[in-house]
Amino acid sequence: MEEVTIGVIGGSGLYQMEGLTDIVEVDLDTPFGKPSDSIVIGTLEGQRVAFLPRHGRGHRILPGELPTRANIYAMKMLGVKWLIAVSACGSLRADYAPGHIVIPDGLFDRTRGRPLTFFGDGIVAHISMADPFCPVLSDVLYKAVKETGATVHKGGNFIVIEGPRFSTRTESHVFRAWGMDIIGMTAVPEAQLAREAEIAYAVMAHVTDYDVWHESEEPVTVEMVIRTLKQNVKHAQEAVRNAVRLLSSQPDLTSPAWDALRDALMTAPEMVPIETRRRLSLLLDKYWKQ
Repeated sequence: MEEVTIGVIGGSGLYQMEGLTDIVEVDLDTPFGKPSDSIVIGTLEGQRVAFLPRHGRGHRILPGELPTRANIYAMKMLGVKWLIAVSACGSLRADYAPGHIVIPDGLFDRTRGRPLTFFGDGIVAHISMADPFCPVLSDVLYKAVKETGATVHKGGNFIVIEGPRFSTRTESHVFRAWGMDIIGMTAVPEAQLAREAEIAYAVMAHVTDYDVWHESEEPVTVEMVIRTLKQNVKHAQEAVRNAVRLLSSQPDLTSPAWDALRDALMTAPEMVPIETRRRLSLLLDKYWKQ
């Protein structure tokens, strides 16, 4: 299988980037099922890059139905070390305006019932999520977006709700009171699973609306989100291209995420069922040689 070190999870447009050459589509099966769609691998800025549409082409998968474990595991199977997530988000503060881009550094989970880990079935791991986004990749994304001329904010607390509905006004005001800055539906469990897979993960969050808290702005609608996203596609594509160039020009960059499992595994290897070890071999063999 072709090895690719840079991956992108995003929506429509990101697998149809100008300048993407030598394109192949890969259909992968993982121990956690099939990913959201085929993974498109192409050459960008001289590097092979793997693109996955998070909700499937045509945007047909609900946030709570996403096969996120399969998506992240598939990226790991390809050899991805740097994973850029492109997401739409609502703003919970006046100075993060629609059309702006945020590189968050904090994460708050308000989802319910989503599979949040690769582990279980006889093996326990407690991953550190104090800093949920890779600071190294976040720095690269910030520089990449800044080069496009778009307004970009570095830092921010990203609250992730279950969806698929948008917030009530009451919830939106509470989230603001809690100190949250942007709101979305997909960074959980992507961030946790990428950390368990020892992949550096960061988010380029595109502000599409003011959620429902802003008294002088209309409440968020699908039409509003789509309109702003279409306007931002060019910036998103250019920023991804810049990020790929910046990563490839700094081959000595390393991420603390790359050994995140070193002190996280609690279960003695001999106690783990054979089938579980087999299913998670891509994650475990680095530490537990067969």
